[in-house]
Amino acid sequence: MLKENIQKLKDFVESSNNIVFFGGAGVSTESGIPDFRSTDGLYSQKYKYPPEKILSYGFFLNNTSKFYDFYKNKMLFPDAKPNNAHIALAKLESAGKLKAVITQNIDGLHQASGSKNVIELHGSVYRNYCMKCNKPYDIDAIIGSADVPLCDNCGGIIKPDVVLYEESLDISTMATAVEYIARADMLIIGGTSLVVYPAAGLVEYYNGDKFVLINKSSTSSDRRADLIINGNIGEALNSVFAHNV
Repeated sequence: MLKENIQKLKDFVESSNNIVFFGGAGVSTESGIPDFRSTDGLYSQKYKYPPEKILSYGFFLNNTSKFYDFYKNKMLFPDAKPNNAHIALAKLESAGKLKAVITQNIDGLHQASGSKNVIELHGSVYRNYCMKCNKPYDIDAIIGSADVPLCDNCGGIIKPDVVLYEESLDISTMATAVEYIARADMLIIGGTSLVVYPAAGLVEYYNGDKFVLINKSSTSSDRRADLIINGNIGEALNSVFAHNV
């Protein structure tokens, strides 16, 4: 069955020229970055505060030191390398078939693999800014700080350019994602349980007949899918794309 599904995926790709990929945390687990909702994910571990609370905007403002203690230890993986999924998607883009990668991840691994058109719905750990004067900072300013990273220009608190709980997604970024999905002749969803809104609602804008879901567990959109592959996303994408595009 898996072999048949992989062949169907390959057939879909070969007959498509406007593919969009929408991915979540499961895309990066093979790179050693934990996801959130699996049995080994962040939400299954025990902390003094729930991760959802620690990663909220209110907690960041009121408990900035505790926020950064968690953020530096659990959210930053500067040594992580792109895996087969990232690499296959970059090759698919360079072949002219993949038009955009839309990601919920903040780890920058799609860009590290060579993908050019990456739409980051939740921001990036590699971009940071002073909340007072807007001076930009890279990830080293966060990693190298002893406690709360402060601006060397005005002394303001540096905030990661990531969307925290209680914050809204950037409207223009969402609009761009909607536009790509609405125009796509093939949509591949990978490594996401499709439970985080509003990002998960983006799939509703796809109107084609090549809707592919690649995930280890079932999702709320399974009934809509034209093809479902329950398994390792890196293996699935690599088996189709790595040498055959």
